[in-house]
Formats: sequence, structure tokens, C-alpha cells
Amino acid sequence: MPSNAPRDVELVIEARWILPMSDGLPTLEDHAIAIDAGRLLGPWPIGEVAQYVRPARTLRLTHHALLPGLINAHNHAGMSLMRGFADDLPLMTWLNEHIWPAEAAHVNPEFVAAGTRLACAEMLTSGTTTFADMYLAPEAVVPVVEEAGMRAQLCTPLIDFPTPWSKDFESGVRQTEALTACLGDHSLISLAFGPHAPYTVGDASLGRLREARNQLGLPIQMHVHETRDEVEQGLARDGKRPLRRLFDSGLLGPHFQAVHMTQVDDEDLALLRETDTAVIHCPQSNLKLASGFCPVARLQKAGITVGLGTDGAASNNDLDMFDEMKTAALLAKGVSGDAAALPAMAALAMATRDSARALGMQKRRGQLREGFDADLIAVDLEALNSVPIHHPASAAVYAVQSHQVSHVWVAGRARLEAGELVGLDHKALLHEARQYERAMRTV
Repeated sequence: MPSNAPRDVELVIEARWILPMSDGLPTLEDHAIAIDAGRLLGPWPIGEVAQYVRPARTLRLTHHALLPGLINAHNHAGMSLMRGFADDLPLMTWLNEHIWPAEAAHVNPEFVAAGTRLACAEMLTSGTTTFADMYLAPEAVVPVVEEAGMRAQLCTPLIDFPTPWSKDFESGVRQTEALTACLGDHSLISLAFGPHAPYTVGDASLGRLREARNQLGLPIQMHVHETRDEVEQGLARDGKRPLRRLFDSGLLGPHFQAVHMTQVDDEDLALLRETDTAVIHCPQSNLKLASGFCPVARLQKAGITVGLGTDGAASNNDLDMFDEMKTAALLAKGVSGDAAALPAMAALAMATRDSARALGMQKRRGQLREGFDADLIAVDLEALNSVPIHHPASAAVYAVQSHQVSHVWVAGRARLEAGELVGLDHKALLHEARQYERAMRTV
């Protein structure tokens, strides 16, 4: 019995199941959790709630599972307006002949803001509460994220040649410094450096990046070992694999987020493990671009943190983390030849607490625990495609479709209620996307 009187709280949510993604990865049946002042209290068995809290409101979800909000650890949100623009192409053809020319012709802050609005709505309706975004004009993304009420890690685009955001690497670093000062300690948004890839960032720029990281203390997210060609060209140019080059530049470590990593040899594995560098897995994008297969089971066995991301809608073509979890779980089994590789609960962990750890957010997000941020989702499991429910984690990963997400809270604020967006105009978003579709037909 608690020693103190029950505490007044804003909301108690009672659910058939809670998958808190806490130590031991338990499944809790007929439990409840409370939200107050943007934080979580509990969870407790439903019958014990009155001993701990007095809610102003109680929400009873009798055939739902509560989960931490999903964390999309790698995205290019503004590229949602390029969904389906250049499909069925290898990576470098896709970039050089289609994406980069389209960006030069069309991308400006208004384009990025519109694409991000669309992306935020798609992510919220499919259960994502936090995303890492690596795209142009991050300052234009800030008000969009605030309006959506989501959380974001904005990775500022750094590259050695001119882009619509910066004329060169150094100017990108300076703009990152300015944006850091402008944001301060923002409640929803954090910053990271987003150097594009080892093949677009020279040695001098890597040295400058190390200096800026030491000065600002920001994490780094970078595409690394996305394809075999990238690794082979790095060996031919530098006499070393790109990951080794990043290590020699003093960049790897617990605040480095290596996106893709489809090519991993024994030396790479040792570098990742020894430096505690995180990997972000983007299975559907890698499959669609025929980039290769991240050896997730091998990485996890070595103790390496592996988060999950969708990549951008231009190469996926959706931002659905439920779909991504299922693909990740199935692909891990096929790549490893082990049907027990990446079981359902581990895939859920990858999309929640492991992604939080990869982004350095593990102390407050990615789990439903007392004192953590109230970022959580409810998923209605009573659907033809997901019953019977023998194991709710299995249902969530292998059977659920993202439209079964019924409720989303971020910092305790409802962003999706009974499947309807709160504060975002669905019809206006569709209209805006169609306007850009017509404009881009000229490319």
C-alpha cells in the first residue's frame, strides 16, 4: 500500500494490455497508466489505480494495447512531396539524375515546410511521436514540428558542395551554430549534425565537424556503408573503409548514429562495438534501392544499439513504422537464416527504447515508466486481421495495420483521438500536396 494519499492527475488510461518496453520486456494485462503534467505515472493493475491517483478523467480501452510512441530514427520528412517521384532505380542514379536535380529546381523553405507537415500527419496517424529528420532548411521545420506537437531531432544538412540550404560545409556548420543558439533548450526539438555521407564529405570537413561537435556537444547522424559501391570506392580512394576513416577522424562514439550499415565486416563490427556507435536500420528503403542488408541479428548479438527508421518517403515510400517493424523482423530472419532472429518483442524494442537509445533520448523516452515523458500510443487490436490475440506483441508486429492506431499522446497532449488528428487539417494537407504534385510535373 502506498504511504501517501492518492495524487490528483489529469488522465488515467486503462488498457487490455500494456507493453511498456521496460526491463525484461513484460506484457501487462488489464493495467492502467496515468498522465500528469506531461509525464507518466505507473503502470499499475487496474484494480489498484485508486490507491495511487485520482484522475480528472479516465479513458477505458478494453481491446487496445498501449505502447511507447514509436521513434522513427531516420527520416527526410520534407521529401514526402517526392513520394513516388523516382522509383525503381539504384541509389546513385536515383540521387544524381532525379532527386538532386528536383531539389535544385523546387526545394525552398516553403517546400520543406509543406513536405514536413504532410510527413508529421502521416507519422502521427501511424503511431510515431518522435522522428530524426535529416533534410534541408531545418529552420523551416521548427514551426511545423511545434504545430504538429511532435518531437524531432533535426539533423542539419552538411555537405561539401552547394545545396539550397548552404553554399559549402563551413557555412552549414555556422548555420547549425546559429540554429542551436536560437532553439536553446527546446521542449520538443533537439539538433544534431547531419553530414550526408563519407563520399560527400572530405577529410578537412570531417576535421571541422569534430571541432564543431566538441564545441556544441551535438550528436552526429550520417549515412554510412549504405551500399557495397560506397565501401569499395572508399577503399580505392582512401585506402580504408569509410567507417575506419570516420574512426580515424575521431567521430565515432556513443553520440554517432550510423544510418544503414548494410556492409559490415569483422573490423567494422569491432569499431562499432568498441566505440559504442549506434546503427539506424532502414530495411524498406535498403530493399527498394537494392542497397544491401543490415546484419541486425549479428549487430545486436555484439551488443550494438540498433534503432529503426523509415528513411524518406521518396525511397520507402511511406513513413509507417508498423510496416517497417514487420519488414525488419522478417528480413533479419532471412538474412541470418535463423527464424528466431529479431522476434516480435525485439522489433518493438527497436522501434521504441532502442531508437531512443540510438538518439540519446533513453532517459526520458522509449518506455512507459514512471517519470518518463508521456509519449504513448493506443492500438486497437480487435480487427479481423489481428484477432485472436494469443500474444499482443506478435499481433502488433506481424498483424496490425497502422490505421489501427487509435490514440496518440505527445508530452501528455492528445495528437490523435479515435483515429482523428488533433490540430492538423487533413483536407488542407491533401490539397497542399496535390498543388506540389502539379508543380513538380515540369521536372
